[in-house]
Amino acid sequence: MHSIKRFIPASFVVLWATGFIGARYAMPWAEPFTFLAIRFVLAAVLFAGLTVLIGARRATRKEALHATVAGVLMHGVYLGGVFWAIHRGMPAGFSALIVGLQPLITAVLAGKFLSEAILPRHWAGLAVGLLGVVIVLWPKLGTIGGGVTAATLTASLVSVLGMAAGTIWQKRFASGGDLVSATMWQYVGGSVVTILGALAFEARTMTVNGELIFALAWLVLVLSVGAIFLLMVMIRDGEMSKVASLFYLVPAVTAVIAWALFGEQLNALQIAGMAIATLGVGLATAVRAELSRRGRAPRDNG
Repeated sequence: MHSIKRFIPASFVVLWATGFIGARYAMPWAEPFTFLAIRFVLAAVLFAGLTVLIGARRATRKEALHATVAGVLMHGVYLGGVFWAIHRGMPAGFSALIVGLQPLITAVLAGKFLSEAILPRHWAGLAVGLLGVVIVLWPKLGTIGGGVTAATLTASLVSVLGMAAGTIWQKRFASGGDLVSATMWQYVGGSVVTILGALAFEARTMTVNGELIFALAWLVLVLSVGAIFLLMVMIRDGEMSKVASLFYLVPAVTAVIAWALFGEQLNALQIAGMAIATLGVGLATAVRAELSRRGRAPRDNG
């Protein structure tokens, strides 16, 4: 089992990166809140059926409430804010750059609310990782244009804070129950936010075609089930600052996938940025492994 867990971080990064590809297929054909609401409702129904199928333990009222709050933040606020900002003209590269602040914000919150020790080497790893993200995304920023407004900037920043706060909430209050039941309630929370957003801001129309159906199926099954479940496992078993640092690898993996699927440019500068981001994640996670070894040493010798 331990050998399988070693592959969870890499699997999560690859699966999470495909979410941006799925969004690229979906967004021309549906409004963001409407699309996300359908995605989250389908995911909630899927997990509800899974809880019955495998006989998962039902969440208590307290567990369900905490998981719902985490879902409001991690799914509703985070994805809702990102999709809305891009739909209103925020360049995707600039939005991704703002989202790149999430590991640093999470580390700060983890130190304050989870009492995680963030050492200088760890901070250095987070800073190096952010630099790598900037380099990878730099060619995609282009002209900022009129899409960067007070509204879209606020939405992007709120989305980052939502993801950081949601993962901290999940770790502190919602990691003790059954993961399948908890994830179902998360999608209930995400559904509430996006349904309200669709009712308030959208006409709730869409063009149903092959691309939209493919994107919806991919995002529900691969992202909402696969990637999110892996994230829940990592949040339960690991330290939040370490888990959050993995998000630095997502832009690099997304760039590689976009190069392979859509022929998007991938130059030497971006490849160098990928290497730097990987180095940053290595620094941020290696210090945790080093501390774990130090913590085990006295017990092994005793």
